[in-house]
Amino acid sequence: MHRNYKIAVMAGIVAAAAGLAFAVGDAPDNTAQDKATSAGPPSAPQVPVAEVMTRVIAPSSEFTGFIAAPETVELHSRVSGSVDVVRVPEGGLVRKGQLLFQIDPRPFQIALDTAAAQLRQAEALANQAEVDFARAERLVSTGAVSRKIHDDAAATRNARRAEVQAAKAAVAAAQLDLTYSRITAPISGRVDRVFVTEGNLVSGGATGTASLLTTIVSVDPLHVYFDVDEATYLNAVRHRRPDGTGGRPALSVDVGLSTDKGFPYRGELDFLGNQIDRGTGTIRARAVVPNPDGALLPGAFARVRLSTGAARQAVLVADLAVGTDQGKHYVLVVDKNNQAQYRPVELGPMADGLRVIHGGLQAGEKIVVKGLVRPGMTVAPRPVAMQASTDTSDAHAPSGAKADATEARP
Repeated sequence: MHRNYKIAVMAGIVAAAAGLAFAVGDAPDNTAQDKATSAGPPSAPQVPVAEVMTRVIAPSSEFTGFIAAPETVELHSRVSGSVDVVRVPEGGLVRKGQLLFQIDPRPFQIALDTAAAQLRQAEALANQAEVDFARAERLVSTGAVSRKIHDDAAATRNARRAEVQAAKAAVAAAQLDLTYSRITAPISGRVDRVFVTEGNLVSGGATGTASLLTTIVSVDPLHVYFDVDEATYLNAVRHRRPDGTGGRPALSVDVGLSTDKGFPYRGELDFLGNQIDRGTGTIRARAVVPNPDGALLPGAFARVRLSTGAARQAVLVADLAVGTDQGKHYVLVVDKNNQAQYRPVELGPMADGLRVIHGGLQAGEKIVVKGLVRPGMTVAPRPVAMQASTDTSDAHAPSGAKADATEARP
């Protein structure tokens, strides 16, 4: 009896547990639904928004060019001889007239002394011929001497005069050779390394066989050559073409090296070619840039910014805010309802790390600087300042159009 009672109790417990499990399994799960109901609609994304900047900027175009020295001299020896002295500050600056090489002057001094002695001899003979001719001139009128003797005296006098002139020319040539033995800098500039050291023999002359001693390039000012595209030339440059007389105001040119930020060097356009190259559609231009500290070197590549008009008010934005859509450029403008609106823009040059906008934006408008935002989306603006890009390369310029990057027509 007691055993049957235990079995009945255990069976009741098992049945109760099974019923509870069944009830729990069939109960609806309302937790996720309650959370979804309490969350409400999704919130607007927070994005950085900046007000466009305005600044007075002179329109300009950017080109790539190279620096060249206005004067370049290959220093050759004019006479042959042994090099006694070398005073070349290799790689340094020299001034015009500074002694660089000295060739042994003794042979040229001897030649000069010999020519001077021959000149004195010729002058003595010429004086005697003058006396003989004067005597014959007096006696021929009286019949004391014949006409032939008179004519011979006149011919001798003229020959002696010519000998004097030849002797003077020989002295001048010897003096010139002695001067050539002292080789000085013909221009002021930066000198190259020495190609001939002391004790070596050099060949002279005015032909290509003369020994090359060193080279000198002028450094102040320097020339910057670059090619202007036809459109820029026709629209902005041809009306202010330099005429070489100073009658027209020169176009300003800013120059920077490949490692410079911006354009720290200022110059002026002083030359334009006489024709447009049909193969490239460009015309060669040249600017003169002062270089008092010698920071610029001939042969270096240069970035050139050419001023093409008067200064005017311009709108600037961060280059990061400009998007590209099938070859067109646009920005997202945030309206009063905090909605991002698609706005096509016309790009201009880079100015101090900001992109100039020629058309499509007005002063006071706010744009999305960055973020995954679609046109028409409602956003939560987070006001920030318009920051200049650290990379001043023209990211939106078309391939191969770096020559006019500051005109950066998309």
